[in-house]
Amino acid sequence: MEQVTTKRFHLVSGEANLPLAEEIADQLGEKLCETNLAEFANGELHCRFGESVRGSDVFIVQSHCSTAEQSVNDAIMQQLIMVDAARRASAKRITVVCPFYGYGRQDRKAEGREPITAKLVANLFTVAGAARLVSVDLHSGQIQGFFDGPVDHLTAMPVLVDWMASNLEGDLTVVSPDAGRAKVAERYANVLGADLAIVHKRHVAGVKNMVEAGEVVGDVQGRTCVLIDDMIDTGGTLVAAAEAVAAQGAGQVHAAATHGLFSGPAIQRIQDSAIEKVVVTNTLPLPPESQIAKIEGLDRQGDRRCTGRGVQGHVGQRDLRRRQPVLTRVSVSAGSPVGLSAVPGRPSSPPRTHPAARSAFAWPNSPSPPRPAAPPAVVRPTASAPRAKSLASSTGWAPIPRPWRSTGASCARCSPPTPGSTR
Repeated sequence: MEQVTTKRFHLVSGEANLPLAEEIADQLGEKLCETNLAEFANGELHCRFGESVRGSDVFIVQSHCSTAEQSVNDAIMQQLIMVDAARRASAKRITVVCPFYGYGRQDRKAEGREPITAKLVANLFTVAGAARLVSVDLHSGQIQGFFDGPVDHLTAMPVLVDWMASNLEGDLTVVSPDAGRAKVAERYANVLGADLAIVHKRHVAGVKNMVEAGEVVGDVQGRTCVLIDDMIDTGGTLVAAAEAVAAQGAGQVHAAATHGLFSGPAIQRIQDSAIEKVVVTNTLPLPPESQIAKIEGLDRQGDRRCTGRGVQGHVGQRDLRRRQPVLTRVSVSAGSPVGLSAVPGRPSSPPRTHPAARSAFAWPNSPSPPRPAAPPAVVRPTASAPRAKSLASSTGWAPIPRPWRSTGASCARCSPPTPGSTR
């Protein structure tokens, strides 16, 4: 009787960015598992999966962002509750997929008496039961070390580069809005074959989301400039860098980012700035007020989408669907040999005999030659036989006689001692 093992896969999504989860499920040919998320009158969250996830690989998708219905803290807590529900439902492995990792900017102590909240969020997912974390364009690479487990750090760079190569003309200059994004901007410049420029900025002491742009390092005179950043929150850094580049005589100014938060005055700042086009991916949902002519979201419309070579393309490189097993379970009789000698591409190994075996794992199409039966062992009587009989009668146990060689020829070291010998 053959038994084929299958790998079960469940894709679960929170409420923060449901369209992205539906697109991922469509690309994988799967359906989203019902989570039955509910909220009590006092604001507490509740989750119950609509089907069994026992022994399954569960992927829980949730972007840590604010929407009209919930805050970023609600989104994180919602995902934590789903992870705990999957762990208590005996899921085999739980993978947290957060396209946008919340609190990623709090990855170090810039001043005294400050928290490192990015590490706190990673600890929460570890304690909840997550075994793996998947994210896109983390604010800083060291966040990968905050999580006590494997981290897949994906990038939306292929999608943004494809858009730039298709829509931007003339001499191109990739501009980093601050020194912290210089290495990322340099990678974009190398792929596009463009020049690199860096804008020096300074944060206003004691004021959140307020920056001042300084000098521009690099050639931007009369060139098409594109600003590269990982996220756009209030737009202060992006707009200040665009104004500095435009003041140096740039021909066109564009901006590209992975995560478009567009909080507070971001939309109005972009609308009034020198930026002609802002391009973001769909890791975060675009609010209705951000749907203006200057902002373009890359989704599944035509070639402008986060699939293929983009965000979901990197996730899709891993075969998450059901696979056929390599081993096949076969029934064998007691004492029959089981070997791997006939497997193509594998080194041959001698057959093994399992005297009390009832079933074993064998590679398909691997017949093994019959093994000749060993000759029966012959026990040679010795002078210690009366002693063994007396021990058996007095203590209830007797030593097991050794199976000496059945042939008459024997060496001095292997033969049993004889009475009166010096050995």
